[in-house]
Amino acid sequence: MADELLIKQVTEKAQIWLSEGYDNETQAAVKAMIEAEDKTDLIESFYKDLEFGTGGLRGIMGAGSNRMNIYTVGSATQGLANYLKEAFKDLEQIKVVVGHDVRNNSRLFAETVANVFSANGIKVYLFEDCRPTPEVSYAIRKLGCQSGVNITASHNPKEYNGYKAYWDDGAQVVSPHDVNIIDYVNRIKDVKEIKFDGNPELIEIIGENIDSQYIEEIAALSLSPEVNKRQHDLKIVYTPIHGVGRYIIPRSIERWGFDNIIHVPEQDVMSGDFPTVDSPNPENASAMALAIKKAEEVQADLVLASDPDADRIGLVIKNTKGEYALVNGNQIQIIFLYYLMARNAELGMLKGDEYIVKTIVTSETIRKIAEKQNIKMFDVFTGFKWIATVMREMEGKGRYLGGGEESYGFLPQTFVRDKDSVSSIPLMCEIAAWAKDKGMTMNDMLIDIYKTYGYSKELGISVVRKGKSGAEEIVAMMKNFRENPLKEIAGSPVVTIKDFQSLEQKNVVAGTVEKLDMPTTSNVLQYFTEDGTKVSIRPSGTEPKIKFYIEVHDTLDCAENYDAKNEWAQEKLNKIAKDLGCA
Repeated sequence: MADELLIKQVTEKAQIWLSEGYDNETQAAVKAMIEAEDKTDLIESFYKDLEFGTGGLRGIMGAGSNRMNIYTVGSATQGLANYLKEAFKDLEQIKVVVGHDVRNNSRLFAETVANVFSANGIKVYLFEDCRPTPEVSYAIRKLGCQSGVNITASHNPKEYNGYKAYWDDGAQVVSPHDVNIIDYVNRIKDVKEIKFDGNPELIEIIGENIDSQYIEEIAALSLSPEVNKRQHDLKIVYTPIHGVGRYIIPRSIERWGFDNIIHVPEQDVMSGDFPTVDSPNPENASAMALAIKKAEEVQADLVLASDPDADRIGLVIKNTKGEYALVNGNQIQIIFLYYLMARNAELGMLKGDEYIVKTIVTSETIRKIAEKQNIKMFDVFTGFKWIATVMREMEGKGRYLGGGEESYGFLPQTFVRDKDSVSSIPLMCEIAAWAKDKGMTMNDMLIDIYKTYGYSKELGISVVRKGKSGAEEIVAMMKNFRENPLKEIAGSPVVTIKDFQSLEQKNVVAGTVEKLDMPTTSNVLQYFTEDGTKVSIRPSGTEPKIKFYIEVHDTLDCAENYDAKNEWAQEKLNKIAKDLGCA
C-alpha cells in the first residue's frame, strides 16, 4: 500500500513536467519513466526535490525534480538571483562569476546560469571554457563580484554534476546567507518563474586575462626560489585525470622554475566520460595507476594529480622499498603545513601572529607540530567554507600560513577562498626540491616528521547507501551510534566523546559535559581513547554515504622501524574498522 501511494505521488509530480515550459526531450524522458513497468527510475527522479544545501546542488544528471538538469539549475539560480537583489539592493550593478568543469552538460548548465542571472539584470563574467574551481573563487575577489557559481561535481562519478554557490569573499556561502538563499530557492514553485531568456549585453566572456594574473600571484608564494632553480629538473609526473588542470597546472609548475614535467597522455584528454578511470578521484589507487606506470618508466621523483575541477591534489612518492605509493590526505596536510611552518622559521619570517587551519577529522599530528612551533591552530568543520570563515575573521589579526582537510584539499594563500591544487601542486614540487636539496627523499622527510612529532596513521572508509532507503539507513546508523556510544576502541577505553550536533563534549572518566565552541551544529560524532586513537563518524553532505575516519598514534624511535610501525598501525586500523562494522 505504501509503495502504491508513493508511486501515485511521484506520478502526479512527474506529470507536471509534461506541461508547457519543459522542452520536448525532457517531456519524452519523463513520459518514458511514467509508462515503464519498473517504477524505480520514476521514484528516484521525483520522490523529492534535489535539495539546495548550504553548498549548492549535487546529483545525478537526468530529467526530474531530484536530478541535475536545466530546470533544477535554473530554479537554483533564480532563487539565488532574487536573494542577491535583496541582499545588495543598494548596489547599482550586482556582478557574478560563472565557471564550469569538464563534465557532460557542464557548459550547458553554466550558460543556463549565466542566462538566468543576466535576465535578472545581473552582470555576469562567464569563463570562455572550463576552468578550475579555485579560479572561480579567485575571479570573484579579483573582479569585485558579489557572488559566483561553479558547475562541478568535483571527483564524483561521471553520472553526477553539481552547482557550487559562492559569496563576495570568494568562499562558499555560510550563515546567514546560506539559509537565506535556500529559502529563496525553495520559494520557486513553478518553472514559469525562472527567467531563462538571457541578456547578452550583461554577459562578458573572460579567460586568459584572469589565468595569467592568477598564475603570477601563485608564483609569488614560493619560499625557496633558489632551491627550485637548483632542482629545476626534478622529475615530476602530473595527471589532470581528464580534468581542467590540463593546461593551467603545468603552466603554474613551470612558473615556479620546474621544467621537467612528464605528462600521462591518456589522461590529458579532457572528457566528462573520464575514459581511463572508474572514478576520477586522486585518492583512489586505480585513478593514479597510469601515472604510477609512467613514473616507474621514467623513475620520477614524485607523481602529482588534480581531480576533474582541480581543487584537490593527489600525491605518490617512493616508499622505503623504492616502490611508488599513494600518500594519504592526512599525510599531504602534514607535509604541507610542516614545510610552511619550518620554512617560515628558517627564513626568520615568524612574527608570532601566524596561524594554520585544519578540519576536525584531519590528523592530530598537525596540532603537535603547531604547538611545538608556537603557531595558533584552528580546528573547524569539514568543508573549506569553514576554513575560509576563519580566514575572513582573522583578516588584519594574523598571518595565514595554510589550511586544509584530509580529503586532499589544501590552500596555501589568501587570494582564493577554496581548496586549490593550482597553487598546492607547485608548492608540493618545491617541498620535494627542498627535501632533495637536503639529501632527503619525500619519504625520508615524512619519517623525520613522525620521529620528531609522533607517529600517526589514518584510515578513511566511506559506506555508500544510495537512494531513499540508503538515506534512511544512514540516519539510523547515526542514531544508533548516539544512543549506544562506544565504550572502548581496540581495547583502549573511550575518554572523550564530542557530539557536534548537540555541541557537547563529554569527559567519560569524570562524567562532566561542556559546550563545544563552534559556529553552528554539524552531524558529526567523535571518540577519543586513552591511547590517543580518534574515531570520527559523519554522513557526507554531498554524496550518499556515511564516512568513518580512524586515526591511531604512537612514537617512532628510528627510521628503520617505520615499516614495522606501519604494519602494526594498519592491523589496528583494520580491527577498529571491523569492530565499527564498516570494514
